[in-house]
Amino acid sequence: MTTEDRFARRTMLRAGVVIAVSSALAPVFSGAAQARQPEPVDPDLAAEKLAAVSTGTVSTNGWPVEKGADIGGAIWTRSIAGTGLAVALCIGDVQAVLGHVVRRYHYEVDTLQPGEVIGYRVPDTSAPSPEDNHSSGTAVDIRPGWCPAGSRGNLFPAQIAAIRAILDDCRGVVSWGGDRAVPDEAHFDITVAPGDARLAELAGVLRRWKY
Repeated sequence: MTTEDRFARRTMLRAGVVIAVSSALAPVFSGAAQARQPEPVDPDLAAEKLAAVSTGTVSTNGWPVEKGADIGGAIWTRSIAGTGLAVALCIGDVQAVLGHVVRRYHYEVDTLQPGEVIGYRVPDTSAPSPEDNHSSGTAVDIRPGWCPAGSRGNLFPAQIAAIRAILDDCRGVVSWGGDRAVPDEAHFDITVAPGDARLAELAGVLRRWKY
């Protein structure tokens, strides 16, 4: 057998091995691909879960009101990095923005202690007001006992200046109750409705900041 014949034989044998291995693995990869396909959602179960969480109403700022926090909906208690605090808020962009407000308040206005920041509150059946934004996880009260609703003068000028700087960061996406005709200097909430591009853009910017 010539050198050329031996080389040709080895090449054919290798090709046969590759084909055999590929054929053996094909069902495995095919099965894995099939396993990765998402399971169809049962509409009845989805509706049941929604009913267990949602009240079917929206807060003053247009966000869905939920029956509770940490019950499988969009509102969850999460820690605020670097503060030792945990607050129940609508997860995602809302949490990123209001978490930024709480964090900066903690470092630039006054040091906060656990229990001094309130996020989610159970829905109130009284007349709509910015206070009901708590029930959609889109508002926080910071030290409400120190800054009672309806009163002014609870903060020093330097603290108010720091709050103004925080609001400037938020580009109109967050409002402060201290600016209302009937003030609530503890209250901060999201001003835009779900899906507003300004919220997503701001949250993206804040997530890129280093703390």
